Amino acid sequence: MAATGADLFIDSLESYGVTTLFGNPGTTELPLMQSLVESELEYVLGLHEDVAVGAAAGYAMRRRHHANESATGTDDRDADDVLPLGVANLHLAGGLAHGLGNLYNADVSGAPLLVTSGTHSRDYQQEEPILSGDLVEMAEPFTKWSAEVKHVDALPTMVRRAVRTALTPPTGPVFLSIPVDVQTEETTVTPEPLGRIPTAGRGDEAAIQEAATALADADEPVFVLGDEIGRSGPAAVDAAVALAEATGARVHNEILAYEANFPTDHDQWQGALSTKAPGSAAAMDTDTLVFVGCSTNTTVTRPTTQLVPDEATRVHISPDAWELGKHAPAETAVIGDPTAVLSDLAARVSDIVDDGERERRLESVRDWASAHDTDPVPETINGTLTKAGLARAFDSVAPDALVVSEAITASPPLFDEFEFEANQLLGTKGGGLGYGLPASVGAAVAEREAGGDRSVLGYVGDGSYLYYPQALYTAVRNELDLTVVVPDNRNYRILKENTANLLGGDPDEYEYDGFDFEPPVDIAASAAAHGATGVTVEEPGELESVLDEALTTAGPAVVDVPVTDE
Repeated sequence: MAATGADLFIDSLESYGVTTLFGNPGTTELPLMQSLVESELEYVLGLHEDVAVGAAAGYAMRRRHHANESATGTDDRDADDVLPLGVANLHLAGGLAHGLGNLYNADVSGAPLLVTSGTHSRDYQQEEPILSGDLVEMAEPFTKWSAEVKHVDALPTMVRRAVRTALTPPTGPVFLSIPVDVQTEETTVTPEPLGRIPTAGRGDEAAIQEAATALADADEPVFVLGDEIGRSGPAAVDAAVALAEATGARVHNEILAYEANFPTDHDQWQGALSTKAPGSAAAMDTDTLVFVGCSTNTTVTRPTTQLVPDEATRVHISPDAWELGKHAPAETAVIGDPTAVLSDLAARVSDIVDDGERERRLESVRDWASAHDTDPVPETINGTLTKAGLARAFDSVAPDALVVSEAITASPPLFDEFEFEANQLLGTKGGGLGYGLPASVGAAVAEREAGGDRSVLGYVGDGSYLYYPQALYTAVRNELDLTVVVPDNRNYRILKENTANLLGGDPDEYEYDGFDFEPPVDIAASAAAHGATGVTVEEPGELESVLDEALTTAGPAVVDVPVTDE
């Protein structure tokens, strides 16, 4: 039986387990939109293409959590029924250009994402009609694979290839351009089976033994854990804990980590590495370093001091060959699935590091923690809430919430104060503002689909929130339970800190132009304008009650929390 290319595309998605399509439609997508109406797919409208891409990425990352939980039996659904893929459909060159910001963020964050766009018919592209452009070339820098479907009969093969490429570690976005005449042409071909998605494997046994020997010979081993661990799920986190305990190592997250890669209440956990070179260099100043699943373990600007000492023994473990030895040479490198490699390594190390040596190393960890312990940041300074105070309120009111974070200078206090467990944190490693709110919306869609009872809490700085407040309309339109907390310092604080990093001195010594939001934006009113509940915390003492009410309010709610940068 003949089907159009548009029908075939939708049928292929449904056959793979796709349930939701994010997008902002246009004329060259109209055949797809008609096929969508006749399908079981849910269409989630974004009022801007970058909102659609960010929401699809947040959805994919949360679906990956659910797939990992299904694989370990903590989710009632079969793992094969939870496809950890986000799909976003955009419109021609203008729409794709709008979506590139969050396509970049999705790429750096490893979000498994299929982005598609309709384009002009093949026999008309030479006329350079409105909104035309080389879509494949535009998307290519931020994707694992970018291509155009040249013939309707090739459509099922290319969709299968795209989905497999997005889902195969290291995961990431892919792009397909689908000409409108390919969408309307008829064919008798059918969707192709997706097949089982491979992992990176168990790793080279000789290299793993070499790593075990390095850990046995270490004096003060330090682990730097990247987000490939959190992406691999609770089993990988458990394996990281087992290896850390067997080794007696001090444990840190890599710079700009946005997954829960290690329990933050564990005695060997000593926080994320600082984005500032002196702090990171001090933490990695040791004889043996093990980097697992890292990809962003470097500073924003050229470091003023060497981060990784030349004389250290360095072990790198990752499912992504590109990341092995990228930021520093690796004496031992293992390509493999984090769960498999860390479990194997933990068993080997446990056999060759005795209890006495392990305890000596743990005492060194305690000494390091004591030497780097600082006085707690107060709840308020001069009557204004601190970022640490806000984070403590989170931990008190919503300790089990899924946190989607894009609060650049307010995130480190959150990671210090909130006790995260596996599958409880999402965010962007890309640094391009405007990801957090759309990703929160997408994560809330995924959480509702899963039938879960975990609250979704977006932690979105005011600078990021103001990029795409219209993402709230999508949450309202889809009746999502979502609480967005905005740590509101009314300026681009990160730019002030980076000014001091680049030029020296203290951020408050400089004068700035274009960094402060004066006059301030009424964020609560902005939320209300899009149909959400909006409230501003007027006094620090009312914070917990306001948060609790927002979390129990049906539908989207935005809590604007004035905070100090002190």
